[in-house]
Formats: sequence, C-alpha cells, structure tokens
Amino acid sequence: MTLLFRGGRVFTATGAFAEAVLVRDGVIAAVGSERDLARQAPAHETVDLDGGLLMPGVTDAHIHPVQAGLERAKCDLAEIFGLDDYLAHIAAYATRFPEKSWIDGGGWDMTAFPGGLPHRSQLDFLDRPAYLIQRDHHAAWVNTRALELAGITRDTPDPADGRIERDADGTPTGVLHEGAMDLVGLLTPRPTAQDLDQALEEAQAYLFSLGVTGWQDAIVGSYAGSDDQLPTYLSAARSGRLRARVVGALWWDRTRGAEQIEELLERRASAEGLDRFRAGAVKIMQDGIAENFTAAVLEPYCRCGGTGLSYIDPIALNGYVAELDRHGFQVHFHAIGERAVREALDSFEGTSPANRHHIAHLQIIEPSDVPRFAALGVTANLQPLWATHHAQMDELTIPFLGEERTAWQYPFADLLRHGTRFCAGSDWPVSNADPIQGMHVAVNRTEPGSSVHAGYPTAQTPFLPGQRVDLATAMTAYTAGSAWVNRSPAGVIEPGRPADLAVLDADPYTLPEKDIWTTGVRLTFVDGQAVHQR
Repeated sequence: MTLLFRGGRVFTATGAFAEAVLVRDGVIAAVGSERDLARQAPAHETVDLDGGLLMPGVTDAHIHPVQAGLERAKCDLAEIFGLDDYLAHIAAYATRFPEKSWIDGGGWDMTAFPGGLPHRSQLDFLDRPAYLIQRDHHAAWVNTRALELAGITRDTPDPADGRIERDADGTPTGVLHEGAMDLVGLLTPRPTAQDLDQALEEAQAYLFSLGVTGWQDAIVGSYAGSDDQLPTYLSAARSGRLRARVVGALWWDRTRGAEQIEELLERRASAEGLDRFRAGAVKIMQDGIAENFTAAVLEPYCRCGGTGLSYIDPIALNGYVAELDRHGFQVHFHAIGERAVREALDSFEGTSPANRHHIAHLQIIEPSDVPRFAALGVTANLQPLWATHHAQMDELTIPFLGEERTAWQYPFADLLRHGTRFCAGSDWPVSNADPIQGMHVAVNRTEPGSSVHAGYPTAQTPFLPGQRVDLATAMTAYTAGSAWVNRSPAGVIEPGRPADLAVLDADPYTLPEKDIWTTGVRLTFVDGQAVHQR
C-alpha cells in the first residue's frame, strides 16, 4: 500500500519541516513537496492532513501501561478530586461489586487531604479491607481491617525503604509510604494472566489514541503490590497483539544486591528475537518523592528535618551500575531529590555512553550537576507535566524545600544550554498520558486547560519561566529523543524509517503557545497501518 500524507505541515524531528510524506509498504519512502511525491507514486491513497500537523509517533520514555490498565478496571479515583467524591465513588464501587474480597485501586491526590495524608478511619465504613494507591504510586491508603490482616500495629517497625505513618500515640494511620506499601499490597488479590493481557491491550489502544506508538515500561517486575508484567509482554509480543515498540526496564530489587544480575540476564534473554519487545534496560529507584520527604536531598528539609532516603547505598550502587554497564544493560534511574540525582550521576562515571543510560524525573538538580549530564553522555528523561504551580507543588513541596532549592526544580533550559540529550515520558498512570499536555507544560510552565489542577489559583502563573523550552525541543524529546533511548527505528520522519506516525487535528506551531494543550490526535499509524482513527 502506498500512502501520500498531504494538506498540512510535517514535523520531521530532524530539525526541519516538510510539506508531504510518501509511505510505501509501511516504510517512509520519501519526504518533500506534495507535487514531487505525487509524481513518484501516481497510484497512491491520500491521507489529508486537513491543515493539521503530521509528526512521528511518540515514544513515551517512562510509563506504566499494564498497571494503568489494571487500575482503570478497579476502584479508579484518578478522574475525580476531593474526599467527599472519593468516598462516594468508593462506596458505589463496593456496592457494585459485593463479591470482591478487597476494595483495591487508586488515583487519590495528596492535596485532597490536610497535610497530604488521609486516614484509615475514613475507609472504615467498608465491610472489607481496602488498599488504594496514591496517584504517584509512592503511598497507599488502607483501612483498619487491612492493617489487621497485615498484622501492622504500633509495634511494627518501619521497613528500611519506607515508612508507616502514625498517629501521636504510635498507632498506624492507614498511610503506608514507599516500601511499607508491600506490607498490605502483597495481600491483595492477584490479577490473572487474562486480567494482565486485557490491561495491556486496553492501555495500548488508549495510548494509540494519543499518538503514542512506543514506550519504555519503567517497572517490569514486582513492585508496590503489583505483579511481574514480563510474561504479559512476552505473550503479547509472540502472539502479535503487541503492535507498539516497547522496551521493558527490568526492576532492580533494592532489598538484594549484585546476585540478581544473573537473573536479570536471564530475563533479558527471554525476550531475544522478538520484534516488538526487548528487555534491555534495568530500572533503579534511588529515592522517593519530595512530598513525603523520602526524596534524597543534600540539606535537611525545612520545617520537618531529615534528608530523605537513598534506597541503595551509593558505594554499592556504583558497583552495581558498573556491572550492569559491562553486561550491556541500559540503566534507567528514578531520581527526584538532588542527592539522588548526584548519586545516579556518580554511578555513571566510567560507564559507556553507548548503553544510553538515562535519569527520569529530575525534580531537583544542584546546579553544579547540570553540566555532568552531557559530559557523561547521560540522557535527561523529562516528565514535564509536573513543572507547574499546583497544590502539591505550592503547599506540599515548596514550603519544605526552601527558596534556593525550589529554584533548582525541573531545570530544562539549563540542561539544554549545556548540551544535554532529552527524552520524555508521562509516568502514566501517575499523571496524564497525553504527550501534547506535557509539551504544553514544557513550553509554558503552566497547567493545561484540561488539567484537574487548571483552576488552582496560581496554575496559570509560569513556574520558573526561565526554564521553558520551545515546542520543537519538547516535541523532539517525545519523538526522536525517546526513540533513540529505546533504540527504536521510529521517532523520525525520514526515508527508510517505519511509518509510525500521528496526525494532529491542528498545527500547534501556528497556535498561541497558551493553546498548545487544545491539540488532539486524529489518526495514528504503526508501520503505515491505521491503529487509531477519531
């Protein structure tokens, strides 16, 4: 089949725009003027861009689709806000599914609760245990029945990589942070293989509707009560149900050491020879998040003290990363606090840039570490949606970081000035999977109009506006940058590349920057075949 895309502009992700694209048998055959390409292929089908933009399909460099698909099928609080709405939804879910032995799901927002913390008593109206994961997946809200089943009392010690929130008398409140989530999460009902397959397929269809044609699953393994997704990906890739181009970042178990590398090698080998799935990355979570004070920082948090958690001893970390690098693994870090970012960068000293290592989130970077990304050949994996004024930032983060450290947050422009390579992702279901919304924030540093936070009083006040980047830089990060990190042949519109493409319903380069978020995806193609049509 031969397709001619015409009638709008083409963002190629090569630093140039074009007028038209010719696709033959699923591969980009030519890029140029409509007249020249029509001459090259007199017999073709036309895809009318209708004044919109043609761009490469997005590769999301940090995302959790299987988990997202599972959560959408459970007690999903992600699309509502506020305690009253949460409790009404939870009660309705419990009534609708009386046969379920647990009420599990998630998506609650910390800012709906005083101090960011719900309480077990708010869920004690339920006739069964409850386990509800926070929107950012770094805490869980449980009821008294769940605590009793897990045997968690005032005498239960905090795990090394987490914290049990407690009332003044030491009684657990029902909020479990980080590694403490597993104390209850592992007791919840396990999804079946069919549940996992369906979650992946539904997530893939949803991502196609957003123009996402590939991704890196940022945790392939058992974490925070979730099951290992590797068998799900292997099955989908072998059967042909997986059409997106996917890399799985194999979970590094932070309770273990270098002995797990042999297992990681075996897990990587299990995906060899597959067209749509590879398992060549390893995910290391080095710290938590700033809002619950588990992000690893250099100086104590204001008001509450403490410097957060480094989940892996930095000296041991250096050895683990060096060995992973020698085995040809790409290392994908979670690092939020400036100490965790520094520890990740330190671990990359002496490693091979050919392995395309990257650090995700990068909320706080001490300025002297900014040039090290380019110097070490480390890619900055951006989640731009978080770089705005919203309640979680203004009420639960900035007061505890202080003025100087607040100014170090999400320094996209500084990284760019030092020649850092970018990729980008959503962290869905932690935040919105729509890459256009992320591009909007990267350019504006304000909340998109579609956001649940759009009505927050300072949501339209740019957050550290000196760190904005232009739309082409942001779009390149989501396309060519993330495809490069994934070693995907897609991500760029040029001859010889697979025709993984997205047609937008408008050209965001012609819109006022404040309206970028209004752009949607009309058509998505993988290998020249339509996988989404609005």
